[in-house]
Amino acid sequence: MNFPQMSRRCWVSLIWLCVLLVGCSSGPGRARAQGEAYVGPATLRLKQELGPRAPEVAVLRHGERVEIIARRRRFVKVRTAQGAEGWTDTQQLLTAVQMKELRWLTERTAGMPSQGAATAFGSLNVHTEPHRQAPSLHRIREGELVDVVDQRVVPRLPYESRAGLIEPPEPRRQPRRSREESLKIIPPRPPRPPANWPEMSGWAAQPQAPPKPAPLDDWSLVRLPDGRAGWALTRMLRMNIPDEVAQYSEGHFITSYFALGQTEDGGQVKRHWLWTTISKGLQPYHFDSFRYFVWSTRHHRYETAYIERRLKGYFPVTVHPVEVTSGRRKRTMSGFSVIVEEADGARYRRTYAYEAYVVRLVSKTRVGEAAPAQSPISRP
Repeated sequence: MNFPQMSRRCWVSLIWLCVLLVGCSSGPGRARAQGEAYVGPATLRLKQELGPRAPEVAVLRHGERVEIIARRRRFVKVRTAQGAEGWTDTQQLLTAVQMKELRWLTERTAGMPSQGAATAFGSLNVHTEPHRQAPSLHRIREGELVDVVDQRVVPRLPYESRAGLIEPPEPRRQPRRSREESLKIIPPRPPRPPANWPEMSGWAAQPQAPPKPAPLDDWSLVRLPDGRAGWALTRMLRMNIPDEVAQYSEGHFITSYFALGQTEDGGQVKRHWLWTTISKGLQPYHFDSFRYFVWSTRHHRYETAYIERRLKGYFPVTVHPVEVTSGRRKRTMSGFSVIVEEADGARYRRTYAYEAYVVRLVSKTRVGEAAPAQSPISRP
């Protein structure tokens, strides 16, 4: 028996067996990840291909992490943690920095006093930024309550996604010219006309009309029941104050409200209310009037105990105990504070104490103008 020959045959058989095993186990290669992103909307449906009739491959939730594996114009193909792959629009995705900004916004609003609970007229999207085209992280259902914590008027400009997921195309390299082409004589370009050629020619350009200012949108920063925060259109929100009180708004928009104590009348508990209103929207301030309502057990209706009009007021309005000095005695009363801009252009915090129908100003301190809070993550 020729052992060397048998050994050679065994080695050849083993090599062919390995080749067959590798060929059987080889499949389509896993695409390499080009980056990562996070789902912006409350729900995101991935498409198998680009097209309105393309079948769906997965439904993702806000905040889920995905890997970017391909790009096509403003669209990207992503891969989920479960391995599903599909296409979506880059405007529906957030970067890691944007997710950190959303978490920072949630942490910031957690310590802000609520200016009242609100519900939506129908369903209303809550956006990651105060813009209609920004990703929507939640949809407020009719009857669902959210806390309003701030308000801002923003120009309605074209939306520029800050996702930064599409890289700019690489500049094309100019083809290298041959020696014959480089020796060709290129005629010089004609000189440009002088900058003042209209005046020199006796023709003056027609004056152009100034551009129209961009329309404005009023946005409210709302805190969701689960603690997350986002932006919703103010005009689509309705403050959840009882109708028997809201009927006294006289056509003004209620921007905040607070329950201040209660009384009993005929076996029914009636609350006293403080609210702020504004007569005309899209203003740089949050309210132009505030009123304190008390339930009258004599007339069985709400009556105005105190009101101030023609103001420029700013959030936050706060309700808190107030220390009052009467003679030489000090005592603690119920009270509230509002921030108002006065004639000198400065803002002052006015603190009031109240008891039944009696409301009086206790103190007034100057406060600095609050700049819009900016996430420390996105600061340059």
